[in-house]
Amino acid sequence: MADSVKHINSAKEFAELLSSTQYVVADFYADWCGPCKAIAPMYAAVAKQLSIPNFLAFAKINVDTVQPVAQQYRVTAMPTFLFFKNSKQVAVNGNAMIQGADWNTLKLAADKLGRLAKEKKAAADAAADSK
Repeated sequence: MADSVKHINSAKEFAELLSSTQYVVADFYADWCGPCKAIAPMYAAVAKQLSIPNFLAFAKINVDTVQPVAQQYRVTAMPTFLFFKNSKQVAVNGNAMIQGADWNTLKLAADKLGRLAKEKKAAADAAADSK
């Protein structure tokens, strides 16, 4: 399961993920955060189920070790989940971010991005097949 979640170790690594993947779900967490630990297995499971290389990625960003990225996105509570499309932060289902271990809201957002990513991949595959 760990392979489905990209563990980000630097701002450069996160920028590379954003530029190479159409949709990204980012989990900003801390090792000492109880709610972060509680939701981590569910986040890993949904990442395993929905990840599509180049179309949908799930990232984990430790706010203590990758502070520049946490500061850039003004993350002040853990966990915080942010959503990106084409390298830009976006709202999903009306939520620009999810603060706290709100599994139901996170699952709905992940499912929506999963559907969108599948559609984009299918369109890309169809375009490639027609060439």
